[in-house]
Amino acid sequence: MSKRPMMLLLPDNFCFSLCLCASVVSSLFFSQLRRRRTRVYLALLGAALARPLSAIGGPPNISLEQYVHAFESSYHAVNTLRANFTQSYTSGGRTRVESGTVSLAKGGRMRWDYREPEAKLFVSDGKELSLYIPAERQVTRSAAKTTEDFRTPLGVLLSRLSLHKVFSKVEFADQALHVEVGNRVLRGYPKQEFEDEYREVLIELSPKMDIRRLVVLYADNSTMEFTFTNIQRNVDLSPSIFVFVLPPGVEVIQQ
Repeated sequence: MSKRPMMLLLPDNFCFSLCLCASVVSSLFFSQLRRRRTRVYLALLGAALARPLSAIGGPPNISLEQYVHAFESSYHAVNTLRANFTQSYTSGGRTRVESGTVSLAKGGRMRWDYREPEAKLFVSDGKELSLYIPAERQVTRSAAKTTEDFRTPLGVLLSRLSLHKVFSKVEFADQALHVEVGNRVLRGYPKQEFEDEYREVLIELSPKMDIRRLVVLYADNSTMEFTFTNIQRNVDLSPSIFVFVLPPGVEVIQQ
């Protein structure tokens, strides 16, 4: 099996097997390949969403190191976060669009409630990950590994993430995406062990360091994109929403 960071959000072509949570068995996207990519992506997303917050992005002439430091440190006072998301996966000329709500909390906890076009749930209590597809009566479970392992879905979610530890290179890429006025874009390139999984990651940040968009360009030329709206920080979230209760009669796949 290749070393895909699960999210960054997932048999064959397993993209990053991480969060951040890209290929979710046929119903999540078009194939099992996509289920794995979704986990990877969710992972990346988890890592990204966990830090939009207090720091204010600098002017266009701010140095890269200053900007990255502001991004990495901006989540320190944040314990919980909730946002609406739209997720699109494009491959072979086909695009699948889904949407829902994501909730994050310290301790590696996350919950992705997919509502459109069909219900799905990706949840972690910080120790175990569960992906539930009601229409298939199927739950896929896996253990959340240490924060040092970028291949795990929640490995970098609430750690003091260092982009330079996650990526081989980070740079400004403001021209890579059409962005709102004042927003900036960071591009991250994969480390050598992940070069067969993805080509680059683009992160669009608002002046307040809110993650507005996260785009992953995979090695097979497919693309995963998340956009976020209605971002709320330090909201009151019940710990119970991060605990998955196994429905009776469902098939359980342990990874």
